[in-house]
Amino acid sequence: MKIKIINAIIILTVLLCVVSGCSRTAGRNQGFQDDSKISIVTTIYPVYDFASNIAGDKAEIINLVPAGVEPHDFELSTGDMQLIEQADVFIYNGAGMEHFVDKTLASVSNKDLIVVECAKDIELLKASHSHSHEEDSHESKANNEEAHEEGKIDPHTWLSVSNAILEAEAIKNALIEMDSSNAEYYQNNFETYKEQLQALQDLYVSELSDLSKDTIVVAHEAFGYLCEEYGLKQEGIEGLTADSEPDSARMKEIIDYCKENEVKVIFFEELVSPKVAETVAAEIGAETMVLNPIEGLTAKQEEENLNYIGLMKENLEALKKALK
Repeated sequence: MKIKIINAIIILTVLLCVVSGCSRTAGRNQGFQDDSKISIVTTIYPVYDFASNIAGDKAEIINLVPAGVEPHDFELSTGDMQLIEQADVFIYNGAGMEHFVDKTLASVSNKDLIVVECAKDIELLKASHSHSHEEDSHESKANNEEAHEEGKIDPHTWLSVSNAILEAEAIKNALIEMDSSNAEYYQNNFETYKEQLQALQDLYVSELSDLSKDTIVVAHEAFGYLCEEYGLKQEGIEGLTADSEPDSARMKEIIDYCKENEVKVIFFEELVSPKVAETVAAEIGAETMVLNPIEGLTAKQEEENLNYIGLMKENLEALKKALK
């Protein structure tokens, strides 16, 4: 009898921990819990945050890519496919950001699923250039060529605040189409969020309008939309592929560029190894700083409830320091 009581206590404790520690990741593992709300699956953090602001308390939203995972490395599980099958709405960024989407949607049997491609009506940017790799082998050559082909389009559309507004509007329109009885609610939420994004846009324009430099050196060329929006340029140590490494020729080229232009900051991304940025920084006596592409959150950022606007403000401070 004592053993049964102890086992019951252990089970109850585990259940309480699961409930009290519920997060986006926990929700992803458990599936949708509230049948009274719209069930939404999002792919990456930016669209999750946009959807959360528009849908408010009318929806239960689960983001597929967990905190701390680089979205380019993410692979769908069987459980993720089941989530999509159960969902009312599936929201993804598009522009080539989510490599798994086309095959996934082709295999979904839920014919009532509403699919929202946030970047569908955004004018896309091509990568400024690409680089070769010394480490390419015959075995990996085909994979690298495919990656470079996909990498010709910069998928980080949300780093332009103007684009973020368009993506939020696309989500709002889809929710109104699906749930017209709450159209006013979604419209009001969108207008409120749009005002917040416009204030962020105004802050960026104001703060970046009078700096002595206009070029940032970044580990990877993820910031094309941000640079185009605010009159900046990016010099990428590497192209769009986050897990690639430059060859020796490119390393020499970027080090010479940094010395000639007295670059004091080399930017890297939190969810990617800073090794290359640190190597360049050590060579030229610069410091490294984070410039966040906001593809996803770290576990700490998730715990702190950081959001797109807050992270964009952190990026603004980093840009100001690098370009002053």
